[in-house]
Amino acid sequence: MSKDDANLWARPSGADLENANLSGARLQGRDLMFANLMGANLKGANLSGASLWNTNLSGARLRGANLSGANLKGANLEKANLRVADLSGADLRGANLTNGDLENADLECANLEGAIMPDEAHHQKASSRRSLPGPQPR
Repeated sequence: MSKDDANLWARPSGADLENANLSGARLQGRDLMFANLMGANLKGANLSGASLWNTNLSGARLRGANLSGANLKGANLEKANLRVADLSGADLRGANLTNGDLENADLECANLEGAIMPDEAHHQKASSRRSLPGPQPR
């Protein structure tokens, strides 16, 4: 599936896009609830304001993706690469970020209530004005 095909979707809620190449896709404001994006390449994709509630993004490559204002409540982001991703204002309540890479990710004003965060080494480098759960660097 090409990223141009992805731009034409009206409502891909629940879609099975495992390992899809959606690099640079324009999916802002789209409904991707319950979609399977496990291992998908979403590098540089625009997912701002998208509904990714309970979406499986485990192992997804989201480096440099725009997820600002996205609804990621309950999303599975285990082992996801979120380096330099924009998660500002995103709703990550209850999301699973276990073993995720948040290096240089922007988490400003993101809601992390109940989120399962990656190990300390990874989330120390995330950029946020909001304090992250767990011990903070001194």
